Amino acid sequence: MHFPVDLHIGKLSLPIHFICETLSYFIGYRCYSYLRRQVNDKISDYNRLIIFVGAAAGAFLGSHLVGILENPEYLKQLSLYNFMANKTIVGGLLGGLIGVEQVKKAIGVKASSGDLMVYPLIVAMIIGRTGCFFAGLEDGTYGVASTLPWAINFGDGVYRHPTNLYEILFWLMLLIALLSLNKKYTFADGARFKMFMVSYLLFRFFIEFIKPAYFFSFGLSVIQLVCLGGLLYYYKVFTHPSKLITYA
Repeated sequence: MHFPVDLHIGKLSLPIHFICETLSYFIGYRCYSYLRRQVNDKISDYNRLIIFVGAAAGAFLGSHLVGILENPEYLKQLSLYNFMANKTIVGGLLGGLIGVEQVKKAIGVKASSGDLMVYPLIVAMIIGRTGCFFAGLEDGTYGVASTLPWAINFGDGVYRHPTNLYEILFWLMLLIALLSLNKKYTFADGARFKMFMVSYLLFRFFIEFIKPAYFFSFGLSVIQLVCLGGLLYYYKVFTHPSKLITYA
């Protein structure tokens, strides 16, 4: 396989990465719409729309802000192009969380708005990371050099950890775990989203050690510091885990 992988239709050549990213938004939203029709949503359509706006704004700013911070060399020549070209999922999720919480506080919504988004987000992440894998070195989501038998040469002759594939495996395992728990237990309001966030933040914290990121002298990267901040926000998940689920 030669990276990046493109889809050729006649004279037209489309990057698989672009196709997967587009599909992740479309299929993720369709999945959310389907799930919302299956439940009695405590949040009105209007408030959902306002919350989505807050989530989108927060995710946009958080994704690009953390993205630019994890590449210190760009701070020396900060520009709109560099800001827009750098983004990260961790920043997007936490930025979106901040945006949602601020909007909910302003409009007086106390019910969880994230639970309905968990499965759609997982599906979207799986599709998106598939595109990241096919993008090869261009996407920057690969790992450090490795001699493991499943290490992959993304085009530069260096065999690396396919960390984008590791993430796909993580999302699949999390999806199976949440669906299994849902059969036996009843999730408290907001618990599913908290478990989603905490699981991913823990995964990203540890996976960063085998990614070619910029590490500070104390051994952690910007992404890892952001993950720790998110985990501190969700400290109650660790101190009161029994409040997350009850027997169905």
